[in-house]
Amino acid sequence: MRVSAQTAAIQDSILDAIGSTPLVRLSRIEPSLRPQLLAKVEMLNPGGSIKDRIAVAMIDAAERDGRLRPGSTIVEPTSGNTGAALAIAARLRGYRVIAVMPDKISREKINLLRAFGAEVVVAPTDVAPESPESYYSVAERLAIEIPGAFRPNQYSNPANADAHYATTGPEIWEQTAGTITHLVVGVGTGGTITGTGRFLREQKPSIEVIGADPTGSIFTAPTPQDVHGYLIEGVGEDFWPETFDPTVVDRYVTVSDRDAFLTTRRLALSEGILAGGSGGMATWAALEVARAIDDRTAVVVVILPDGGRSYLSKVYNDAWMTEYGFLARSGEPTVGEVLRRRTAGGGVPALVAVHSQQRVRDAVALLHEHRVSQLPVVSEHDAEAIIGSVAERGLLAHAVSDASLLDARIVDVMEAPLPAIGSEDPVSAAVELLVGERQALIVLDDGRPAGIVSRADLLEALAR
Repeated sequence: MRVSAQTAAIQDSILDAIGSTPLVRLSRIEPSLRPQLLAKVEMLNPGGSIKDRIAVAMIDAAERDGRLRPGSTIVEPTSGNTGAALAIAARLRGYRVIAVMPDKISREKINLLRAFGAEVVVAPTDVAPESPESYYSVAERLAIEIPGAFRPNQYSNPANADAHYATTGPEIWEQTAGTITHLVVGVGTGGTITGTGRFLREQKPSIEVIGADPTGSIFTAPTPQDVHGYLIEGVGEDFWPETFDPTVVDRYVTVSDRDAFLTTRRLALSEGILAGGSGGMATWAALEVARAIDDRTAVVVVILPDGGRSYLSKVYNDAWMTEYGFLARSGEPTVGEVLRRRTAGGGVPALVAVHSQQRVRDAVALLHEHRVSQLPVVSEHDAEAIIGSVAERGLLAHAVSDASLLDARIVDVMEAPLPAIGSEDPVSAAVELLVGERQALIVLDDGRPAGIVSRADLLEALAR
């Protein structure tokens, strides 16, 4: 039978459409750059992200090894993209998927996984990786409890980096005709930068491999105490994954939430590429790299891991960006100015907090020492993760009914967290949030708690 060229181009399944994503020149976001800046657009994989590549590779390897059999359940901790990729492949091959996700993940990602038939379990972000509540631990427990379950574990599975060595690296080499001089990749599990960087360096040892990392991630934190939460999804870690070979990375560029998200939006407006926040982070790092290169023959390639449709309620939402202090409002004094004025004398700390496992007596002492009526409660494991609040009035109410209150843990008596406002928001927006019994607000700067302003602070600012 004669087969036409058109018939030969038909794929057997959507899995056969994974890879061969385009390399696009970014010539408009910063026209003054001397080197070429090229973006590998991974959102054009069927599942919408670079994780499609590793999902199929991990399933293939498990089937070869006999770890996956008909009817098996796949359990994986994921920030969303790996879960979606596994769900697609599992549906076609007859497996059940349970995705365990941290609670900072966008609602769109959760809905997407459910649309592909995955079961989603949400676990708290503000706990240590070894905590039984962490999404790593929950996934591990489910994999043990469910008969015949398989956990691909993208953080330790060699098929992760191997997939990029076999596909992503060769594609970039071929698409640039070997002219690539710099590779910029966000580091999460480390599989992409390890596999892609290793292949490209074998072809051209002079290639410089740069890791883009969120501020607060373990990869670039100066000390363990500097590891803290951040809002960018899918990159950075608070532990070192086994899939990551740090010797592949020549240097890192650390990127704040603010720079990542604003660059993400610039990418959409200037290049028409609706990327995710991690893509904006990698682009910001690539721009930093490219600005320092005074060579028109240099070729900087940045990998954009996923698309922005899963972040429409976050990065592309003005209200969300403003709430976290990433977008400024003009024309009025800002909340940040009020906070700076309150602490200018040096006698009052900008942020006084207690952690969840301290005793009530500690909170009472702080309330009296600093003459404040409310305190935020932070996670024992992350001093920037606010999980609740305690108020002088509430503690008194508890003390009346229970004389042993002073020895209780804060977590047992705390109330809901104080409302949050961005440091660049106007005072009028803060006043609108202080309704009813609310007396104070958490001020967020670049998405992180910077201090507290009270109703009295705001009224004083308005009076001035």
